[in-house]
Amino acid sequence: MRKIRIFCRNTQSWVEVPKGSTLEEVYAQLGLNLPYGTTNCLVNNRSEGLHYTLNDSRDVEFLDITDDSGLRTYTRSLFFVLYKAVNNHFPGARLRIGTPLSGGYFCSLDIEGGVTPQVVENLKAEMQRLIDADLAFHRVSCHTTDAIELFRQQGLTPKVKLLESIGDLYTHYYTLQENEETPLCDFFYGSLLLRTGQLRLFDIIPFGDGLLLRVPDQKNPGQLRPMRRQGMMFDVFREEHRWQDILGVSTVGELNRAILSDHTNDIVAVSEALQEKKISRIADHIAAHPHIKVVLIAGPSSSGKTTFAKRLCVQLMACGKIPYQISLDNYFVDRVLSPRDEKGDYDFEHIEAVNLELFNRHMEQLLAGEEIELPFYDFTIGRNVPSGKHLKLQDEMVLVLEGNHALNPRMSEKVPAEAKYKIYASALTTIMLDDHNYIPTTDCRLLRRICRDYKYRGYAPQEVIRRCPSVTAGEERWIIPFQEEADVMINTSLLYELAALRAQALPLLGMVPESAAEYATATRLRKFLNYFVPMPLEAIPPTSLLREFMGHSSFKY
Repeated sequence: MRKIRIFCRNTQSWVEVPKGSTLEEVYAQLGLNLPYGTTNCLVNNRSEGLHYTLNDSRDVEFLDITDDSGLRTYTRSLFFVLYKAVNNHFPGARLRIGTPLSGGYFCSLDIEGGVTPQVVENLKAEMQRLIDADLAFHRVSCHTTDAIELFRQQGLTPKVKLLESIGDLYTHYYTLQENEETPLCDFFYGSLLLRTGQLRLFDIIPFGDGLLLRVPDQKNPGQLRPMRRQGMMFDVFREEHRWQDILGVSTVGELNRAILSDHTNDIVAVSEALQEKKISRIADHIAAHPHIKVVLIAGPSSSGKTTFAKRLCVQLMACGKIPYQISLDNYFVDRVLSPRDEKGDYDFEHIEAVNLELFNRHMEQLLAGEEIELPFYDFTIGRNVPSGKHLKLQDEMVLVLEGNHALNPRMSEKVPAEAKYKIYASALTTIMLDDHNYIPTTDCRLLRRICRDYKYRGYAPQEVIRRCPSVTAGEERWIIPFQEEADVMINTSLLYELAALRAQALPLLGMVPESAAEYATATRLRKFLNYFVPMPLEAIPPTSLLREFMGHSSFKY
């Protein structure tokens, strides 16, 4: 039997394996025994399922649930088991999976009588039975027309629309079946586990008018991910989905059809109008409460806080107010005084990287009618210098401040509660690939950042992807815990934006070399962007929040 040599990064060694071996067989041959088992594998820095066959030399790295890619594989497999359980109990019922919320995934189920606690308990028991049965997930490659017909027979219309719109000649899907029954088919844009028995931990509980599918904690896979209070975000998702249902564009297949049918301008116009209407309502509320003098805007990286703040200022002026924008970046402490992380590097995401004492003193002085000199942080030398700009509040003036820590109580602890209004702005991707494939909001923001940082900050896409985990860790520590402290939450994502970002993002992602660790993320993002039909970019207005990342904005930054 012919042998091939592969390099295993887990052991940092070369090994010979029979040509045609699957990754499952190689994992067994190597005897790795990862603590939580293996979920999938990087093959030449590209994520592959364990069914993948090796026919020539490759680098391989086996992953588990503690890796982002491994957890996605686990979660997709859990989605399929939930779909199978629903199909067994409620044949033909529409299950929509995907809104990431409260440490899990909110799922809606259209059944008579609604999703009662007993329904959830029955589905949980059925999922556990399917897992205990250790059923195989089979991957099938076929002509796309055959897959479309299968999904049409199962009533999976969103998948039919998606596959019809992208025009691929071949596609693949997964099956799950018991005994001699007709296999249940489903499509996912990433790999699944090999068997249901690998799903060691999960839970489903009643949540809102649906259910919450809970998954293991990536940092501690022996426990479920902690639940988080996100009632305000849940309301935002529900409102967005309601509007998408009204528009008839809730999945990528439907968006693609709209673009191909020359309805791009309609989609853009309605999306922009809905967002502007929400900004206008926020301005109306602030203007109607004269005691509000400090507007604080927070949100994760690339959420569009800057453009949102500028558009809010326009609306405030239309209400007769005098908005004055202040960047919290100018309140950084001198670089040498910045806190350091566990590696000894400066931690600019830390709350102590901000001069809290100076900021609060300035706010007290301004609210007392005194004049201050605004600070200016010179990033080239890493310290604060005099700005020469003086400010004194006028009667109709409202301070508009945006920054990572704006909602942290310590940031504005000296500002009276009645004088401040707190806004959380985040790009929440609400459109889904189809009913069983959600699009992570972190992917949307990463694509925004890749386009913006390459165009305006000189960062290569590979560097932006490399820095993503540290950025995300900072958000999890300093921004997201305070999101429910906001008085209002606004979604800065747009229904059409991924179709718009596609044209700029795809070439940039193609710049990441295969030898780089970031290639796996770049490849995954390229694959999912290709599900979107490109749209004419001239349809995007210059005032659009998306222009902050794509260019040609009418605002100055």
